[in-house]
Amino acid sequence: MIEIGLLADLGVDLPQPVRLQRLLAGIRAQFGCQAIGLLRLDGDALYPLAVEGLGEEVLGRRFVVSQHPRLAAILAQREPIRFEPGSPLPDPYDGLLAHLPGVALPVHDCMGVRIDVEGAVWGALTLDAFDGCSFAASDIVTLPHYALLAAAAARTGQLEQSVRALRQSAGTPAGERLGGQHELVGRHPQWLAMLHELDIAAVSDLPVLLLGETGSGKELLAHRVHQASPRHGKPLVHVNCAALPEALAEDELFGHAKGAFSGAHAERAGRIEAAHGGTLFLDEVGELPLTLQAKLLRTLQNGEIQRLGEDRPRRVDVRIVSATNRNLQQAVREGRFRADLYHRLSVYPVPVPPLRERGNDVLLLAGRFLEINRARLGLRSLRLSPDAELALLGYAWPGNVRELEHVISRAAIRLLGRGASRHELAALDASTLDLAPLPSTTPDAAATPAPVVAGRSWRAAVEDFERSLLQATLDQAQGNWAAAARTLELDASNLHKLARRLGLKG
Repeated sequence: MIEIGLLADLGVDLPQPVRLQRLLAGIRAQFGCQAIGLLRLDGDALYPLAVEGLGEEVLGRRFVVSQHPRLAAILAQREPIRFEPGSPLPDPYDGLLAHLPGVALPVHDCMGVRIDVEGAVWGALTLDAFDGCSFAASDIVTLPHYALLAAAAARTGQLEQSVRALRQSAGTPAGERLGGQHELVGRHPQWLAMLHELDIAAVSDLPVLLLGETGSGKELLAHRVHQASPRHGKPLVHVNCAALPEALAEDELFGHAKGAFSGAHAERAGRIEAAHGGTLFLDEVGELPLTLQAKLLRTLQNGEIQRLGEDRPRRVDVRIVSATNRNLQQAVREGRFRADLYHRLSVYPVPVPPLRERGNDVLLLAGRFLEINRARLGLRSLRLSPDAELALLGYAWPGNVRELEHVISRAAIRLLGRGASRHELAALDASTLDLAPLPSTTPDAAATPAPVVAGRSWRAAVEDFERSLLQATLDQAQGNWAAAARTLELDASNLHKLARRLGLKG
């Protein structure tokens, strides 16, 4: 019999994660199982919304249905299904138990049931027990009742989200179209508060400026703003301002008329015009040359662009989302960024928290990357050992989420290189992660000049010093040319030219 408390939770104003967690705790107690998960279907994959008895990093994983036969079997039918001991189908939770990390489940009882909401497949409820005879025949009859309760909880959460969105705007509820490759993983309160603020700003059509460190997810957040805005059906055009060659930047942004310059054999629309009706995402906007800043400002003020070689202006309707890891206010004070353009772009500034300030989100994100690499490398299971979890939580993550992704990918390959079997439960430990302390990030420490050698020309010695300084600064910036240019207080385009002259760039 379903507990009254579980039913009562549907009518109480609770945060959806809390409601789902309480629901799973009640179901787990009812069936006496050791692990339970509620997973939502998103495209071709299931991702956990709440779990009990499983490691926290499971919440960051996405289980591609075609790669997990048990999950595929659950979704394939309305009736609940039981996988008895000896089932040849691999369990997606092997090695992922919270209190027995790394332990396989070769002999255990497992049940699952599909959850439908409004006639469509919404997800699945899974239950695992260690004892091979835990579930009785009556349990398979009772389980659909709890699936209906889970469906009601899911529907309640969707309705609450819609009501909140309607209060914010008469447009489409923010966040309903988000998911897939643009889904953002995290449950830290600071991260969730930032996403909530961003969803409110998304429907306003105001310019948004994303402020955050390299690798913190600003590009994914720009996609979120576009998808949650009334412009989601129109183009989102991405411009990496740091990668624009200064000589071609104006043509890239504004386009040109036929015959505007040598080689202009046909007219060409620029990036701004390509974003008409949609969103223009200016990534690393702090790297824009001053000459281009003035022309972009005119576009933002008048809603017009003028192609190179054309006399008449063209009307454009774009929403601007920009991102930077620079202190633009400092750049304004130093005369490297126009104050009027800064105020146009930063109507709604949104600070993006770095990974080191997001607590256990690092484990959720690690879970996502573990599952990606497990599938990519054909492994039965890939998880973190307890000391690896501690290492991830204790690291400062100067490269943020991007660095975490690379660390997990390298560690998985390193594990196979050390002889790990693809058919056994594989675990990354702290030594496999190889999170060595980083060198000092002060500008002075970046300079590792070449030793002075007598008997060489002045020019050769200076070039050696420049090459050594530039390479050390790039290593400190983890290959980020824009960050290296800021450290060296050089214009980004001039830094690229210097690197080519010194043979550091092709």
